[in-house]
Amino acid sequence: MSNAEDTFVSHLIEMRDRLLRAVIAVVVLFVLLFPWAQDLYALLAKPMLASLPQGGQMIATEVTTPFFVPIKVTMMAAFLLALPWVFYQAWAFIAPGLYQHEKRIGVPLVVSSVILFLLGMAFAYFLVFPVVFGFIVGVAPEGVAVMTDIGKYLDFVMTLFLAFGITFEVPVAVVLLVKMGMVSVAKLREIRPYVIVGAFVVGAIFTPPDVISQFMLAVPMWILYELGILVASMMTRPAPPSAPDYTPMTVADMDAEFDRIEADQAARDPHDAK
Repeated sequence: MSNAEDTFVSHLIEMRDRLLRAVIAVVVLFVLLFPWAQDLYALLAKPMLASLPQGGQMIATEVTTPFFVPIKVTMMAAFLLALPWVFYQAWAFIAPGLYQHEKRIGVPLVVSSVILFLLGMAFAYFLVFPVVFGFIVGVAPEGVAVMTDIGKYLDFVMTLFLAFGITFEVPVAVVLLVKMGMVSVAKLREIRPYVIVGAFVVGAIFTPPDVISQFMLAVPMWILYELGILVASMMTRPAPPSAPDYTPMTVADMDAEFDRIEADQAARDPHDAK
């Protein structure tokens, strides 16, 4: 086996080990959280239940839904708790192939990506869900009881979690684009109007049809875009001019300098020159 093949196989083995460690962490956390699966789903459903009229409840339209939906919620919670460890395994796999300056920027970007994604989910849960569900219940026709299926509810909140989590990654994406040289800060400022329009289009696609929830996705995306521009401009700020490099004199330069000094002395004092 050649060295290239041996290196490729060793990389595959390491990737398998890293992936296995990440999966084991998720599984262990899932097993630990399993006894509280029903409580975790109740916590996820709390914004919807709080918006329903007095005596309102959620329903299950399939036989296995009451069992599998809390299991899915528990698996999602286990993955979120294991996310730092999962990202660490991914970083430990790719870090040996990076340059030192790439490693310096890589760690802050990975950490900030995890934090921003979780902040996006928290923003959706605490601020967006009450507004969205309140709107949905409020526009229901008279005589219509809003009783959402728990499986459809899980799909809906997962979509919003993903939308807001990715939205909060905008500063990381902007910084990466600038650091990779794909776009300049000046160009980012130039296309700002198009980004604002695109943010509202994305908000219209991934949120319910009320204007408030669209604004609650589009406005943070715009603000985070501006934050990314600010961070990128600070990271790419030109360094102050350094002192000129010192170049050692050669023997010929030194002889020429000594001749010049002697000539200057002779010109000032002809008597000493004799």
